[in-house]
Amino acid sequence: MTDITSTSRFPELLRTWRQKRRLSQLDLSLAAGLSQRHLSFLETGRSNPSRQSIAQLGEALEMPAAEYDTLLVSAGYAALSEHLQWAKETRRAVESSVKHILDSHVPYPAVAIDRMWNLENANLPALNFFDLMGGPQDRNILRVLMQPGPLKEKIGNWDQAVRALFRLLELEAARRPSDAELERLLGELRTLPDVRAATDLPADSEPEPLITIEFVLDGHHLRLFSMIATIGMSADAKIDDLRIETLLPADEDTRAWFLSCTNLLNKPRD
Repeated sequence: MTDITSTSRFPELLRTWRQKRRLSQLDLSLAAGLSQRHLSFLETGRSNPSRQSIAQLGEALEMPAAEYDTLLVSAGYAALSEHLQWAKETRRAVESSVKHILDSHVPYPAVAIDRMWNLENANLPALNFFDLMGGPQDRNILRVLMQPGPLKEKIGNWDQAVRALFRLLELEAARRPSDAELERLLGELRTLPDVRAATDLPADSEPEPLITIEFVLDGHHLRLFSMIATIGMSADAKIDDLRIETLLPADEDTRAWFLSCTNLLNKPRD
């Protein structure tokens, strides 16, 4: 979760988000339905915000749910996600729907992850496939893919894949400037062997139209690309964090391999 901040940070956070959206005080005041004078007072700390004014500002700034929670807490209010009465019931409905999507993706791997790529759920093909690849038992998928070991050695285009994945995490961090936990993960991954060199690779002047990860297993070159889905319009930070990543074959040979291994990949685990 985003770090809880003191009330003195509200003006700083508000100003940071306004500048992040490249809005003048006048632009933001018009979008939020507040006077420019009042907005100026909020940014300098001369006025204290009401919960309603924070709601108007959060909507105008299109803030992620977790960042909106941080803004509320910095002004001395409880985070919205902590007092939503329907959160638990809604979360159960979401989890049931996510499981349905994961199971429907068989025989191809599919996972549910949070903003930091920690594994929340997975279908059997995902779990069994990464077992076949020798992946370590770690809840964080990025750490699994980037750290030394059998899995890294079986990724034929590891440098290019790491560069692309790291870029996705950096974009998520840019979307959440108050997320210290995410920044710590970025720092940790940068210290892993070969990661910094991979992320420093220059951009390809003629990039492939589709970024894939190539796994090499028993002489088979399996090329997969991913589609990532999110829950639309959630005010709950945990639900807003959820990502569903489905891996799909990038060529017919890969498709044929997964179809031929359906029983193996969908084998129940002990």
